Amino acid sequence: MSGNLDLLNTTLAAAREENRAALIAYLPAGFPNVDTGIEAVKAAFDGGADVVEVGLPHSDPVLDGPVIQTADDIALRGGVRIADVMRTVREAHAATGKPVLVMTYWNPIDRYGVERFTAELAEAGGAGCILPDLPVQESGPWREHAEKHGLATVFVVAPSSKDARLATITAAGSGFVYAASLMGVTGTRASVGAQAEDLVRRTRATTDLPVCVGLGVSDPAQAAEVAAFADGVIVGSAFVKRMLEADDDTAAVAAVRELAGDLARGVRGTA
Repeated sequence: MSGNLDLLNTTLAAAREENRAALIAYLPAGFPNVDTGIEAVKAAFDGGADVVEVGLPHSDPVLDGPVIQTADDIALRGGVRIADVMRTVREAHAATGKPVLVMTYWNPIDRYGVERFTAELAEAGGAGCILPDLPVQESGPWREHAEKHGLATVFVVAPSSKDARLATITAAGSGFVYAASLMGVTGTRASVGAQAEDLVRRTRATTDLPVCVGLGVSDPAQAAEVAAFADGVIVGSAFVKRMLEADDDTAAVAAVRELAGDLARGVRGTA
């Protein structure tokens, strides 16, 4: 079975045709437990997310700030496995028909086996992977298997990336480009800043792929700000923070749905 790269492409194109940015939510698998994590992904779609990234919890998430690290720790202590990540993708996609990606560091895939991981992700209906720490020059084996299974390979670019480097990264990617809005780790910020707009401009000069901005967006006003210059707005820590603050699993899922609705209005300019 092939993956859902085409679904991802058509979803992002449809948002562009509506003259708006896509809303991309990030939620860790297995947090606060596997079943509630699956319901949270469905709730994000129900609230208005166009795409959801399912995080594969990692013991040393170098790109992630304290909020997502806390969620990852809860998921890992709960015994989350790659099989649970695949189940999250499968059930969320089956219930919604929407594109679901996995965001993961390279080490778990390397240990699991690239062919096995890509085959299982495609079989689960996944749209692809975001690989923040896989160097492009070492990505050949991954890309070969991803392409074979119809999966997107999303690379991360940063404000420090020189133009020649941006061109190398975007030429190797598919689906979209993940533009990190600032140097540092994930987390909500008071301002997303001008660095992100400059990075989007420079990245677009090298590729026709949609350029989606993450790291720091936490409310409808910031979503609207980023939506004015990016093809997609990626929100993670704000969702996880709402779930951590919720009194129980039901409230956590409801909080995700509510925030997705608020952010969806933000990217549409109707907040």
